Amino acid sequence: MLTETFLSLQKDINTWEDTANGTSVEEFILLGFPGTWHFRVSLAVVFALMYSLAVIGNASIIALVWMSRNLHTPMYFFLCNLSFLEIWYTTGAVPKAIGVMMGTSQTISFSACILQLFFLLSLGSTECFLLSVMAYDRYIAICCPLRYSSLMNSVLSAQLVLSSWLGGFLAISLLAFLTSRLMFCGPDIINHFLCDIDSCLALSCSDTRSVELATFLVSIIVVLASCVVTLVSYMYIISSILRIQSVHGRKKAFSTCSAHLSVVTIWYGSTIFLYVKPSAQNSLDLNKLVNTFNTIVTPLLNPFIYTLRNKEVKKALEWAFQKK
Repeated sequence: MLTETFLSLQKDINTWEDTANGTSVEEFILLGFPGTWHFRVSLAVVFALMYSLAVIGNASIIALVWMSRNLHTPMYFFLCNLSFLEIWYTTGAVPKAIGVMMGTSQTISFSACILQLFFLLSLGSTECFLLSVMAYDRYIAICCPLRYSSLMNSVLSAQLVLSSWLGGFLAISLLAFLTSRLMFCGPDIINHFLCDIDSCLALSCSDTRSVELATFLVSIIVVLASCVVTLVSYMYIISSILRIQSVHGRKKAFSTCSAHLSVVTIWYGSTIFLYVKPSAQNSLDLNKLVNTFNTIVTPLLNPFIYTLRNKEVKKALEWAFQKK
């Protein structure tokens, strides 16, 4: 009897220590999209098809730019980085989401959850910086065309891209660390197909105000700051285009920016909705829908937006097919 009491007390002490260390929940169950088996299988097939097209489309852009010397310019160097990022961004979320929907991989360890959160948020932050760099590139090309080659040289292009990648990952490092220190005592079911910050905050049994504040500040610095740079660049671009006398010239200038502007509108609209808020108040079901748009729809649309609206890419495609 005494032994049983001692063992029970020891178990309680161990449970308390685990909870104090924030490790009482060692793995989470991802809920995904609840529904019938046929619905989830159909959704998994759609996700798999869209994921394959997104990877093939973005990889094709990288290959096309690498093969065509006419596309060896800063603008397409930035586009290649964006396509490379999109491949990894959608890969970080969709394969796991398909496993969740099929019921073959619904659990995720605590460390893997934090790693996925860090990976996706870092890539998302990098994309914000890259889009602002691409807007700045278009600003120089249209507002200072005679000085473009000297201002936007290969060295500056490489520096801007490197800064975008480093800035994106460094900006999320503190946030991921703070999230990893949260205590999770149960329940362990995440109402999502991936680990995102709102789901973690909803499950935590500790004070989440510091993480919510850090999320808000990082969002302001990363999302809104890069959005402002993009908007200011396009204000100058539109102003310069409207001063062009020739209709053909205005049309050509608009065509070079319309693709990028479409991507910017889609990306920043959904990202601001998800992250620029003082607390985690959005519906988790609504977050799932918007995250679906960010993680699979946007990476799928980008190759089509940039190729269908771009004469240089179309010519490079024709050249590549004729060469074959």
